[in-house]
Amino acid sequence: MKEPSRQLRWERRSQTPLLVLAVAFTVAYAVPIVVPDANAGVHRACTVTEWVVWGAFAADYLMRLGLSTAKKAFVRTHWLDLGAVLLPMFQPLRLLRLVSTLLLVGRRARMAPQIRLTTYVAGAVVGLLMFGSLAVLSVERDAPRGNIKNLGDAVWWSFTTMTTVGYGDHSPTTGLGRIIAVGLMLSGIALLGVVTANIAAWFISRFERDDRVERAQTAAIAELAAEVRALRAEIGRLGGSAAAPGAGAAPGAGADVPAQVPEAVPAADAATAPTP
Repeated sequence: MKEPSRQLRWERRSQTPLLVLAVAFTVAYAVPIVVPDANAGVHRACTVTEWVVWGAFAADYLMRLGLSTAKKAFVRTHWLDLGAVLLPMFQPLRLLRLVSTLLLVGRRARMAPQIRLTTYVAGAVVGLLMFGSLAVLSVERDAPRGNIKNLGDAVWWSFTTMTTVGYGDHSPTTGLGRIIAVGLMLSGIALLGVVTANIAAWFISRFERDDRVERAQTAAIAELAAEVRALRAEIGRLGGSAAAPGAGAAPGAGADVPAQVPEAVPAADAATAPTP
């Protein structure tokens, strides 16, 4: 059995701690938005937690890059991880740190083989609804013409936006809020496509499996019929060879048959015959 590489061992060991840090990031991101009246110490602690989580993901990327045997190929195939790590450095906004953390958590989650597609889709839906609601609330609550002022309005707007229903009773008015709306709409369409494709693939695989079973049964029946025909032919051949000696014995049995008695002379001919 092939021993896993050092990079794979590191990814297995660091997966759980990074997921715990992602949960901590979620709490640190949500508290200042849900409780805007919290004191400055709480806001400061949440900001520090967000940067610590981002630093942990950045260190994880650098560690995986260092343990990789093909570093150029690693950077080329993990470009999304690199972008998520570098994104907050160019513009250290809380929303960009949110996007980068979501990207990194999603990448690590997809790398775990035990996470199935259904679990991933459900987690993505819940995460996008929650983070979309918090993000749009953080940028729209203080907008002069904004109509998303509390968490309930933000969650309702996220549901209608992700499902592309769009009632219009709540809508973002800022540029950043509209960017969030576009992202939620595209994400909702993409997740709906993934679910639809997964269901279609399940039906297709089921039909293919039934078709394979039917073809196997048809082939077995044809093979059995061929065996029956061959058996009948063998029985007929054995029966013909058994009957052949009895049929050919008559010509060679002439020596054992007694001499035939001459036929009797008819009575009329005997009367007209001269007397000796």
